[in-house]
This record gives sequence, structure tokens and C-alpha cells, in this order.
Amino acid sequence: MNNKLEFAVKMQARTKVFAIDVVKFFRKLPKTEEARVLGRQILRSGTSVAANYRAACRAKSNSDFIYKLGIVVEEADETLLWLELLDEAGICPAGQTAILKKESDEFGPHSPNITQHGKIQRRSVNSLIH
Repeated sequence: MNNKLEFAVKMQARTKVFAIDVVKFFRKLPKTEEARVLGRQILRSGTSVAANYRAACRAKSNSDFIYKLGIVVEEADETLLWLELLDEAGICPAGQTAILKKESDEFGPHSPNITQHGKIQRRSVNSLIH
């Protein structure tokens, strides 16, 4: 398997693990209205990272791939925002969000991994799936 395909396979697994970690995090949030509202936002955007990355790997064209990868970046950045709000509002201790924040940031707009991955040809990624 070439490096680009290996990267895509690893990213699919990594984004899926991230989504599972988000679900587990959500279950442990305090049972307050603020935590519930922000937690649902994190649950939606955090699990969307994995779903949209998988969709990007099935893109029909290079422009479709880049568009869908952009959604992954947006959802990761949004997840980071909700996690920061939980911390800064004092709803959840920073220690509980640190790992998810780090991972969200690594999938986000400044990630060299995502930027580099955006250069992968759709054919290479698509061949992984089919």
C-alpha cells in the first residue's frame, strides 16, 4: 500500500476513534442544562468529523474531495470551540477536555496533516474503498 493510501486508512481509523471518544465524553458531562446544550453541539460536530472524512474518501471528483475535506476541517474547528466554551465557562475542568481539544486542533484548519492530505488524488483514496 502506498503512503497516501496508508495515510487515508489511518485517518479513517483516527477520526472514528475521535468520534467514539466524543460520545464517551458526552456521557460523562455534568447533568446541567448548559452542559447538555454544549454537549449536544460537541456530539454533533465531533462525530461529524469521522462521517465527513469517510464521505471525502468516497468523493466523485477532486473538487468534491477538497470540498468534503473542508467540511471535516470546519467540524473539527467547531468541536474545538464548544470544548473551549465548556472550559472557559467553568462547566467542565480543562483536564477533561484537553485530549479532545488537541485532537480537534489536529484535524482543524492549521493541521499540516489535513492540508497535505488535501493534495491526495481522489483516485487514490477512492481505490481504498472499492
